Amino acid sequence: MKLKFHNFEFNFLKKTYIMGIINVTPDSFFDGGKYFNFQKAVDHAFRLIDEGADILDIGGESTRPGAEPVSIDEELRRVIPVIEAISKRISIPISIDTYKARVAEEAIKAGATIINDISGLRFDAEMSAIASKYKVPVIVMHIKGTPKDMQKNPYYEALIPEIIEYLRDSVVIAKQAGVDENMIIIDPGIGFGKLPEHNLTIIKNLREFSNLGKPLLIGVSRKSFIGKVLNESLPEKRLEGTASAVAISVINGANIVRVHDVGFMAKVVKMADAIKFS
Repeated sequence: MKLKFHNFEFNFLKKTYIMGIINVTPDSFFDGGKYFNFQKAVDHAFRLIDEGADILDIGGESTRPGAEPVSIDEELRRVIPVIEAISKRISIPISIDTYKARVAEEAIKAGATIINDISGLRFDAEMSAIASKYKVPVIVMHIKGTPKDMQKNPYYEALIPEIIEYLRDSVVIAKQAGVDENMIIIDPGIGFGKLPEHNLTIIKNLREFSNLGKPLLIGVSRKSFIGKVLNESLPEKRLEGTASAVAISVINGANIVRVHDVGFMAKVVKMADAIKFS
């Protein structure tokens, strides 16, 4: 399975790719405020590349549980200068983490080449058209509810089948808008409208998502379900738990892992890949 776009090519039969997180926000759950400053965000981008990132994922709105949405203008103010500053100086793709079509379009004009939509193309009806217009890959994620209310007693009759059905519908939305089906990546949405036991079940059963025939991205980095298992309330104390979840996700079929700690997780992924592809 390969993903070819612009000047990039990912061969998922040879390695697992690492997406480094850059939150240009004051309130993200782990690193909120750390890279809210323009220069700090730019410096962090180059540091993540040095540590082994294959993709940079830049977001200007926190989607942690309970987060309030920000305006389009504010989101643009946060992310566009950072994308413009780094896009012409790097040789890896930039992903724009947004569910707003206008933000995605402006980010692409500034140099982004991937759309990462937590809503699976549901929150903004124009998003799929933007992905089609600019011929960029789109990551469609499963979410139950919105970031503001998603953790208020999420309930599933059949967890994995319901998520797969949601993602299948997102793939249909993308294809109907003209997105090449080979440019669609799926994400089961760890922590987005899921209880801790839901997240563990998803990771355990990741291979079931291969039935959709799309590259699979997963984001477990420092999330609260890890804290629940390890009895660690602080995200800063969840590095080892993240490493375990990343390694198992890779073995169970993840093609891209979205992480904060790129340098550390690059070694975890390299070891998991050695086993996976042996």
